[in-house]
Amino acid sequence: MNTDSNHPRHSKDSPAFVPLPGSDRGPEPGPAATPGLRAPAPDDQEIEISIYLRRRHPVPEQHLPGGPPDGDPGTGHGADPADIELATRTLSALGARIIHADPQTRCLRVGGTTGTLAAVFGTRLEILQGKAPAPRRHRTGGLSVPAELDGIITAVLGLDNRPAARPRFHFSPAATQSASYTPLDLARIYDFPAGTDGNGSVIAIIELGGGYGMANLQAYFSSLGILVPKVTSIGVDGASNVPGADPQGADGEVLLDIEVAGALAPKAEIKVYFAPNTDAGFIDAVARAAHDSPAPAAISISWGQAEDQWTEQARTQMDEAFVDATLLGATVTAAAGDNGSADNVPDGRNHADFPASSPHALACGGTSLLADPRTGKVSSETVWNDSTHSATGGGVSGAFDVPAWQGHLSVATGTAPAAALDGRGIPDVAAVADPRTGYRVRIDGSDMVIGGTSAVAPLWAALLARLAGASGHGGGLLQPVLYAAAPAGTTGAGFRDVIAGNNGTYLATAGWDACTGLGVPIGTALAARFRGSVAAISAPGQDAP
Repeated sequence: MNTDSNHPRHSKDSPAFVPLPGSDRGPEPGPAATPGLRAPAPDDQEIEISIYLRRRHPVPEQHLPGGPPDGDPGTGHGADPADIELATRTLSALGARIIHADPQTRCLRVGGTTGTLAAVFGTRLEILQGKAPAPRRHRTGGLSVPAELDGIITAVLGLDNRPAARPRFHFSPAATQSASYTPLDLARIYDFPAGTDGNGSVIAIIELGGGYGMANLQAYFSSLGILVPKVTSIGVDGASNVPGADPQGADGEVLLDIEVAGALAPKAEIKVYFAPNTDAGFIDAVARAAHDSPAPAAISISWGQAEDQWTEQARTQMDEAFVDATLLGATVTAAAGDNGSADNVPDGRNHADFPASSPHALACGGTSLLADPRTGKVSSETVWNDSTHSATGGGVSGAFDVPAWQGHLSVATGTAPAAALDGRGIPDVAAVADPRTGYRVRIDGSDMVIGGTSAVAPLWAALLARLAGASGHGGGLLQPVLYAAAPAGTTGAGFRDVIAGNNGTYLATAGWDACTGLGVPIGTALAARFRGSVAAISAPGQDAP
């Protein structure tokens, strides 16, 4: 029985329902284009979705960049209890079931049958067969919400459960590798400050598949001569740590993230949030991590997708989750992509990767590095670009405006003179990502070398955790401080500029560029900046989410 028989879709112009802005969704590329692979979803399948509500009080931009919270984290910018009560009453009357309501994250977890929830939100659900490991739900077009909740509901996520993102790690055949480094080598090369180890801080890592086993971690950290850090797995929306179960090889992502972060910040607590690879799962995991206690110093994200493959409502809600993290003192580090300026979209245009393109994430690009691991001396560091399918992401967002702290910048391409940014530019920072000069890690019992901007996000998260542990506070949104010290065409304090190479369309230049951002870290110099910028990155007296 399909959703058209028992639960007819309500009329979009019915006065009882109004369109949900930003919810329009196109067909999934690939199998969804083949009619024979789509069938109406049965009415009676029980599912859960996530509904996000507006903030009780908006966050004025002057409250950012955040930093250590000085106020009650349970008040201020969460959901209004009256909105929660109205949404609960209205949706329950329409047959939905409220499983959980979280005022801090502004999320209602809602259950019901596919037929009921499709009818409530004005859509038709199909089951899509294809190359995926299992059939999945699919929708196209926009959603609508009950008129009583117009402006109160800001996002309805999870009706369509297509994959939201891909992991950003890359292998390279052993024959092509010219160098490789342990995380401890990179701590020397990037001059991580001595006497810091992340003690007292938390690193949150977001994973959308795969898992890890403790035997693998014990063997890896023992090989480096360090103790295994404290690692905890946290399930979100029914997902869990299940090593070996993901046919896409997501264990490689999970272990890469933990091993890089854990080796570079061995005394930090590492919390790994496992969520389904859907827009709802991804955002719910970030929101959960941002509001966890104690608050993380950094949230590391090594998964992404071209930003125009996201719905506007999902991009906006993820960005709002990053705002929450920032207000609570966390810095979000996000991989900028591994497929050059096109970001693996075969339309001949440039695409920025999301969530790195959020102005509230520290976007992490990639380099190719030749250095002496014993002394840390660098002989060459250029933009990572092996091919269109193995190169750092970077570019100009088509979804987010130019942040104030990037307003003085221009971007250089190989086809035209440098021009002022007309959208958020990514990345912000960089480190080695080329799998030919990659990271020595251990994946499911095998030692190997991996690259990708996947590794850069946990590297920067570990550096920030070390700085937070030494200073006693997280940094929140760091970009206003970092860019203020880097006028156009100059290298900011705390960075070594990378000025050679391209990622397809965009060129490396002196100062910020859309390949490696401000450059690669000089850890000791950044530590001095971090200690000296407490006033700049804190907003005393503000309410946290």
